[in-house]
Parts: sequence; C-alpha cells; structure tokens
Amino acid sequence: MRIGLLTEGGYPYATGESGRWCERLVRGLGQHQFDLYSLGGSGTPTPLPPNTRVVRTVDLGASDAAPAHGNLLERTAFGPRAARRAYGRRDRHRFTEAFHRLTAGLCAEDHDAFATGLYALAELARERGGLPGALRSDDAVRALEAACRAAGASRGAAAAGLPDHLAFVEHVERALRPLSLDWYEEEALGAADLCHATAGGTTALPGLLAKRFFGTPLLVTEYGAPLRSHYLSTAGADRSAPLRALLAALHGRLAAEVYGQAALLTPGNAHTRRWQEKCGADRARIRTVHPGMAADRFAEVGEDEESGDPATLVWVGRVEPAKDLIALLHAFAEIRSRQPDARLRIVAVPVREPGAGAYLTHCRGLAAQLFPDEAAGAHAVGENPVTFEELGGPEAPTLEDTYASGAVVVLSSVVEGFPATLVEAMFCARATVSTDVGAVVEIIGGTGLVVPPRNPRALADACLALLRDPERRYRLGAAARARALELFTVEQNLAAFRGIYLELLSHAPVRHRPGDGVPFAHPAEAHVRGSWANQTVNAGTGAPDA
Repeated sequence: MRIGLLTEGGYPYATGESGRWCERLVRGLGQHQFDLYSLGGSGTPTPLPPNTRVVRTVDLGASDAAPAHGNLLERTAFGPRAARRAYGRRDRHRFTEAFHRLTAGLCAEDHDAFATGLYALAELARERGGLPGALRSDDAVRALEAACRAAGASRGAAAAGLPDHLAFVEHVERALRPLSLDWYEEEALGAADLCHATAGGTTALPGLLAKRFFGTPLLVTEYGAPLRSHYLSTAGADRSAPLRALLAALHGRLAAEVYGQAALLTPGNAHTRRWQEKCGADRARIRTVHPGMAADRFAEVGEDEESGDPATLVWVGRVEPAKDLIALLHAFAEIRSRQPDARLRIVAVPVREPGAGAYLTHCRGLAAQLFPDEAAGAHAVGENPVTFEELGGPEAPTLEDTYASGAVVVLSSVVEGFPATLVEAMFCARATVSTDVGAVVEIIGGTGLVVPPRNPRALADACLALLRDPERRYRLGAAARARALELFTVEQNLAAFRGIYLELLSHAPVRHRPGDGVPFAHPAEAHVRGSWANQTVNAGTGAPDA
C-alpha cells in the first residue's frame, strides 16, 4: 500500500515527540511504502528507512523559489514569483465569487458556503495558479468587506474594520497556501492509496483535496486539538475582537470540513476526541488510538521497586506558565512544613525559544524566597530543598535517571493535552500526583492521585499521602506500569494502524491507473486451459489467447 504521509514542520526535518512517532510508524509498518509530504519542513532530513521517501516539501516562509534537492525531494516556495501571476477578467471573477462564498460562510456561519468556496479556490489554483497573489489583492479585501456587511453576518464579523480585513486576508493567504501546491497530480498524491495527515487543519488540507480530486481516503491523526491550540495561543493577544472572531471562524470551519470528509479520525485521547465531536465529527468515524511510546528504556527502573529517595518529589517538563510551577512551589512549602526532610527536583526539558527563560527565572526567585538555603550544622554549606536542573546535564543525564531518583512524580499543569511525562513515570513504576486537566484521568485510570488544578493545598495533601505510605506507593506504581505497558506502547500503536490501513483500503473505491494490473480481474479458472472459462488466457502474459 502507498501511504501519503502529511506532516507539518516535523518528520523528517524536526525531532521531538511528533517526529519520533512518525519515524516509529514508518519503520514499524515496513510492508507499506510511505511518501512524505511536509509543510514547513526545512533543513536536512533525518535518515529514512528503505520504505520511505520525501516526495514533496514546502518552506512556507520562503521568499523565493528554492532549488530542488535530488530526485526524491522537490521543494516549493511561495514568494514574489507566485504573487506576480495575475488573473484575467474571467479568472478574477471566478476568484472573487469563490472567495466571497468562503468568507460569507465564515461571517454567516454557513458551512456549506465555506466548503463550496474552499473547493472552488482549490480548483482555480490547480488550473490557473496564482492564488497566493490573488488572496493578497484588493479583490479579496473587497469580497471580505462585502461578506462582513451582508445581512445575517455575525456581530463579530460586522464590527470588523479595514485593518481587521487586511490582517485577516494576510492570515488566510498563509493558511490556504496548501491549495496552491503542485502536489495534486497523478504522480504525486494521485498515486497514493491513502492519505494520512498527522494533524488536522492546514496539515490535512492536501489530503482533503486528494480526496476531492482523486477519491483518495483520508485518515487524520491528532494527538492534540489544533483548534484548542489556536484559542489558547498568545501569539494574537494584541488582535482586535472582530479579527479574533474571524480567525476563530476560519479555523473552526476548516476543522469541521476536515473532520467531515475524513474516512476515519484517530485522536490520541478522549480529550482530543471531545474537541473533534464538538467540531461536528461523526462519532462513528472516530477511533481513539493512544500514542505509542518506547517502554524498553524504562524497563530497568520499572522493575526496581527499591530505587528512588523516599522523600523526593520529581517534576519533569517544559518550564512554562501552563505547567503552573508557582502552585507546585507553594504546595511544596506546605509539604515542607509537615515533612521537613522532603525535597523537590524540577528537571526542565531544554527549550530554545526566545523568552523561554523568563518564567524559569521567576520560579527560581520564588523558590529562593520560600526556601532559604539550609545547613545541617554551623560549619556546613547551606542547600536549598528545591533544585532546578536541566535534562541532559550532570545531575539529570537521562529521563531514566531522573525518574529513578524520586519516590513520587508530580504534574501540576493547568493546561495539558496528552502528558508524555506521565506515561514515562508510569513505565518507571512511579506513583504520581497530577492535576485533573487534559487527558490525565484517562492516562492514570485509577493508578495515581488526581487533584483539582490551581489548588496547592490539595496537591500538598496528595503528595504527603504518598510520601508517608510506601506500600501504597509501590502498589500504585506497579499498577501504573502494568497499565502503561498495556495501553501506551509502540507495539499497540503499530497494531492499531496496521489494521486501520487495511480496513480503510478495503472500503475505498477501486482506482485503476494506466499500466496497473487489475487484481482478481479474472477468476482462477480462467488461467486453466480447457472448458473452465469462455476464453483461455496466455499463461505467460495473462492476456487472452488469440
């Protein structure tokens, strides 16, 4: 089977959990051929297995055409060359009508109009090109303004002014760039038996068009909710209320169309599944497939019940406001007042984003205020009971060492999707205390303690309960390891997708391409000379004898 794997900014160019999941998928399903189509990919791709090749990639931020790299990799760029292509009168009319339908569907909450306009733009881009330039034109702004002023438009859209229209058109041009790609050809996505998008929204757009142009089934896997991420993003905090309303409508309509057209949706957890259902996804076409994680590396720690300091709490993750380390530090102050020998290790995953260290600095300052350095005697050097370390450093060289050092693993987040650190702690047979956010309850399943978010007192009480009861810790840790090995391993993930691929292809319409052999075109008896069939078939070529 030939799988068109659609990624965005990830495999085979970027590391991280998304890239690792893609790599495990293509390596684990070696019987299939994977053609990679990457949106936003840049740099040198990671080494690929024999059953995988990069067919197309596009740098969405490129300013000019980029050179091709070898026979397998073709790169597309968007910039002045594409923008300068002008439409004639007839094509301008087609564009204006299609874009007006799309924006009218957004402003009036008419999904059918949005979908009609989207596919009309895709067909125009496929036939004539030049769509990026048209989306930045005055025609687009005027069509948007007319849709916002039309009867039945939402209050947020009607309140939008010219600056909002200009900003929205710029955003739409970026979001709809996949419509203008050269991927919709017989030798590209037209050759795929199945399109597998690793996210919804813009990432799934090429699969959406492959279904429309070639009838290719679309499978969408989401381990987070892109629409939720858009709502929570701080990138547009300075945008006006009407602009935010228009953008929310755009991403909501796009998500609904992807969910409505996908043959199957495979969310990674029930939290993502609920978001998909709220966006209109058919419950019958949703199947939860938990992300597979490598358990072997944690086997030694998980089998050693006696490892770990019985008075140490461990926190692992990206240091950012959503993790609510402030609440954790206040909870630890309560813990220290009731168990003075308790210690807290905060192990940060390295983040190379601008401004990422500001929150960490704030947390260090709070820890220094709450917990002055303590010394065992008059001649000893003081030590703080809270340590801030970086994963990969001398104190925490590996995840296994980090989890093995403590008795309880804590998650204090106020926002989460599928917390991988929680699953890693379960592989290590560690008892956990977590806040009730995202997919936490689904992951834990009764093998750890769960408390409300933003409640330091409840967090402290739960941690103390486990620190003071070793037998309960061991019992919960063993149950957590058994649950993780049953539900969250690479093997279960691969087995699920192996069956899903075959199921989708078995229900897809048969598409014969020129030169392809047609499976089972003749019954077996047709290959036997004699009176078994009305005609005999040449045994060497499969063609009827003269």
